[in-house]
Amino acid sequence: MPEPARYRLPFLLAVLVGLLGWSSAVRAGDIARLEILGFSHNGAVFAFEEYGVQDGSGFPYANRYYIDTASDSFVKGTPIRVRLDDESATIDAARAEARRKGETIIAQSELDANRGYTAGYNPVTELSADAHRMVVNPRPILPPIDTPLEFRLDETGLTGSELCQTQGEIKGFRLLRIGDGGKASVLHEDASIPKSRGCPNGYRIGAVQTFSSPGLRAYAVVISVRQYGFEGPDYRWIAVTGQM
Repeated sequence: MPEPARYRLPFLLAVLVGLLGWSSAVRAGDIARLEILGFSHNGAVFAFEEYGVQDGSGFPYANRYYIDTASDSFVKGTPIRVRLDDESATIDAARAEARRKGETIIAQSELDANRGYTAGYNPVTELSADAHRMVVNPRPILPPIDTPLEFRLDETGLTGSELCQTQGEIKGFRLLRIGDGGKASVLHEDASIPKSRGCPNGYRIGAVQTFSSPGLRAYAVVISVRQYGFEGPDYRWIAVTGQM
């Protein structure tokens, strides 16, 4: 005997909801978590970590970046990239391995003691903030005694690697620091897309970290990079650094 319609309808609705949930899950991208690690004792090096679970493979990863704040270049022997090719492995295990390797660059205890100050933060889930402009008081001193730090980010059209040719529009970026009187100085401008950045299609200023000892010594502008991923948009992190 055919099942009555009053029983079939709830079943069909349950299946539809399940399919919608499954569809949303498989389209979820990989948004790497950001952990600002800190600076060396003199502000010469800035370090941060990104970590998560790689979409597609399901493998946990943790990457640590150590940047010379004067030259805005990676410290020799870095970045440190760890991926555990085992779906049963944990993010904590990947992070522990990256931390162990990072100890040969700068001791974690030194970074912990010189974390600096997060003067501005704009996660990828923030919808109301300006993704391409951030103005901050660099230190938590009120009334302020420092000149505000202002950064602006412009996206630029560029050509990526051959692997990116079928991915749609590829973008680079230019980062400006706005000084007194609105004068802009270029901190970084992409001439090409490095392979390590994948196939980026968008950027936003994610955080501004400052370091004082005792006066302002250095800063880092942390930028989220939106990439074409396997299951949806992926987000990774890069940083542009400078000294005062």
